[in-house]
Amino acid sequence: MALRTRVCDMLGIETPILLAGMGGAATPELAAAVSNAGGLGVIGAAACGPERLRAWIRRTRALTDRPFGVDTLLPASVRRGAAAANTGISPAALLPQHRRFAAEFMARENLSAPSPEALAAAAGRDPSRQDGPAPLSAEFFAAQMEVVIEERVPVYAAGLGSPAPWMERLKANATTVIAVVGATRHARQVLEAGVDIIVAQGHDGGGHNASVGTMALIPQVVDAVAGRVPVLGAGGIADGRGVAAALMLGAEGAWIGTAFLATHESGLAECQKQALLAGDDQGTVVSRAVTGKPARMLRNRWASAYAEAGLEPLPMPWQSAVAHPVTAAAVAAGRADVWPGFAGQGLGMVRQIRPAGDVLRDIAAGAERALAVGVPQFCREIAR
Repeated sequence: MALRTRVCDMLGIETPILLAGMGGAATPELAAAVSNAGGLGVIGAAACGPERLRAWIRRTRALTDRPFGVDTLLPASVRRGAAAANTGISPAALLPQHRRFAAEFMARENLSAPSPEALAAAAGRDPSRQDGPAPLSAEFFAAQMEVVIEERVPVYAAGLGSPAPWMERLKANATTVIAVVGATRHARQVLEAGVDIIVAQGHDGGGHNASVGTMALIPQVVDAVAGRVPVLGAGGIADGRGVAAALMLGAEGAWIGTAFLATHESGLAECQKQALLAGDDQGTVVSRAVTGKPARMLRNRWASAYAEAGLEPLPMPWQSAVAHPVTAAAVAAGRADVWPGFAGQGLGMVRQIRPAGDVLRDIAAGAERALAVGVPQFCREIAR
């Protein structure tokens, strides 16, 4: 049976599979490859400074004549102002302690502190101009949104938080707006804000995710929105079986990340791609050590060091300022044991580095086959 839902007509795509907008990994090359194969490629621009974001949007347009999207973060906690840590002490006051911890960790791991230029480049910022406000601040998010609106992108996805303050201007551009949620209350909030598509991303997913598992979350979000907008399933979906399961739960497509990390077009370093291939169903952990919010990532020495020290990570954006020099240094040194990147629990289904278009087509074909013959029969066939 053909894998087609109303999401295809809304987005102008052939198959209702969207590339999750994974920061740093979902490059223009990866987004364009997914769009060119019939899905919707989404640029992962979470840490992109405004000028880098503008360049990425234009680069994507040069690589595909098909619809694509841009994903940024809009966390309400940051836009309201970071709260005090659990100790009651302000994050600013605790920042020196955490930076000392990071410096001691890097010394133990024989990692060299990156230069300001290297840090800026790793964050997607112009080192000569500093490219606008500090990363992951309220001002930074607002500057990104100005670029999204000025460039009139076809699709915008809020990977975290609500796009409500920008909805009127996005709609004036005929931009289709997507919001990623991890709870039914958040689904109702973004629905009332006027978003066009909701992604229900469960605890299984890579990066920032929910406390509710994917299988439980999808049907509850579907019920909560009551057909007013389509719901996409996300979290641990890495092949056609997962897409078919999401559709059976009421979703009208899938938002997929981890399966596209181990592709030629992914922005991950080679050492990180190899770490993905070595992973399995026990290969991830949820930690606040990188961004300050709970995020699923491959097991790594940086997150373990925080846990072993019993140190409470700072809230976003403060923790990012602590972790970024460590993760940038680890990638530069080829140390995937220190920082391999974010990934979901579908990790064990990723077994080779391939072109993104082939991954998209195989997932779509697998979903069609599973739905046509029945998922149990399909699973028995591929197990042979």
